[in-house]
Amino acid sequence: MTAEVIRVRREWLDLRERADGAARARDLVEHLVRATPASDRWTIHDLGCGTGAMGRWLAPLLPGAQHWILHDRDVDLLEIALGGPPGPAADGATVTVEARRSDITRLGPDDLAGASLITASALLDILAEDELARLVAVCTGAGCPTLLTMCVSGRVEIAPPDPLDGRVAIAFDAHQRRRTDRGRLLGPDAVTLAAEEFRGLGADVLIRPSPWLLTASQDDLLAERFTGWVAAGCEQQVELAAEADGYTRRRLAQATAGQLTATVDHADILVLPRRSQVERP
Repeated sequence: MTAEVIRVRREWLDLRERADGAARARDLVEHLVRATPASDRWTIHDLGCGTGAMGRWLAPLLPGAQHWILHDRDVDLLEIALGGPPGPAADGATVTVEARRSDITRLGPDDLAGASLITASALLDILAEDELARLVAVCTGAGCPTLLTMCVSGRVEIAPPDPLDGRVAIAFDAHQRRRTDRGRLLGPDAVTLAAEEFRGLGADVLIRPSPWLLTASQDDLLAERFTGWVAAGCEQQVELAAEADGYTRRRLAQATAGQLTATVDHADILVLPRRSQVERP
């Protein structure tokens, strides 16, 4: 039996990059810099890197030379990421990049050897429970901080309200938690479970909200996110399909007219090994 593989389209990653950058919790980066001993160079592993958006956002916020190692199983996305590398560091230091084709659910200690930071974005909620446990173990074993951003946390608020919003939201969350050949996906449960796993292995964990606040100026992202939201809900709960076409037309017309806004909750997680808690002066 072939395990379900979740593929992410480049178009979706391009659409969300700006919204992700605006939503991420920058205070966690400030805390990371204070809590990390100074060194000659950061070695940063970006897990499930996609088009490299995490590096483009984070590299300019970190002082010092950086070497980014981009992990993804999709060679096309790795090629795109290499073509749009991060800019210079916060202090103008050099940032270099390499790509590794990797299944991040099967990484071993050697894959992260020498890491000074591990990052990922929009990853945890598409993992199964066993995959999360393995990933937490290998990240903890690397002995360095881990920054996990844009983790889905479940709440979606759309304005103006529509009677079908709640039913679609429930069906969508159930779809995110669906059972696959890899096991049950974690969806909105991932943040809580990841925090428990890291703390159970002796790490300190900080969690911050990182909501998308989508307005009329982001109508393309609103429309794409809404269409995918409804499609996933209907896949999970087929009886919604009878009402979904009309609902989708209403909502897309509102988005086009600049009348639709949405808040989509996410969370960012900073994991710090206990030994790294001596802050810089």
